[in-house]
Amino acid sequence: MMHAPITASDMASARPLTLADACQGCRTQAPLKTAITMAFQPIVDIGSGTVFAYEALVRGQNGQSAGEILSGIDPDMIYKFDQTCRVKAIELAGGLFAPGGAAKLSINFMPNAVYEPNACIRASLAAARRVGFDPGRLMFEFTENEPMRDAGHVRGIIEAYRARGFTTAIDDFGAGYAGLGLIADLRPDMLKIDMALVRDIDTSAARRTIVAAVLGMADALGVRCIAEGIETAEELETLRAIGIRLCQGYHIARPATEALPLA
Repeated sequence: MMHAPITASDMASARPLTLADACQGCRTQAPLKTAITMAFQPIVDIGSGTVFAYEALVRGQNGQSAGEILSGIDPDMIYKFDQTCRVKAIELAGGLFAPGGAAKLSINFMPNAVYEPNACIRASLAAARRVGFDPGRLMFEFTENEPMRDAGHVRGIIEAYRARGFTTAIDDFGAGYAGLGLIADLRPDMLKIDMALVRDIDTSAARRTIVAAVLGMADALGVRCIAEGIETAEELETLRAIGIRLCQGYHIARPATEALPLA
């Protein structure tokens, strides 16, 4: 996942960021410490056997993991990092995705790296135009590993993205601070059930009960569920029996750098 290791104490000790700071952060000529690329992992509809989306996952050009890349991102580079990842994912997708296809490109983003959604999306839309990628196929996932500092700001991002026809998703539901309050406040299109609830679900009655309840709640709200982190056939079949259709994990396909793996 593309989550930056910026802590609450980092943000609290820094001078408050303003709109001018954010704009300058996107325009800064300072390079990222490590050149990045993207790996892609499919999210599969196990009912139809089709690929619903490919999630773009940050990697280093020399094979560095996401953790290695993210550990080197300074707080004052958060804006540039977020924009660089979005643009790189779209540019690669333009050459990899079948034109006119239905599969979405899922991009992780950090809400605190978006100072104004309509301004911050311009570079992504420009990249889509350059490579001929349909922006209607964009899906944005966000996660909150720390308490949300401004729920209204995140709600504004989701509303702006939805108005442009993008799909929105809460990532890592069931872990950290991605909980029921986020769904009630934000009403995303998609909900990704964290791997902590998926792991060993075939042998855990408690996990089966929780995931079934999450699915029922999401269905009632008109939100679709994705189960992530599936590593065994038994987990997959248990999720199928519960009613989960959209699935992602190593059992289905491992991420492939600058390529679309077969599921």
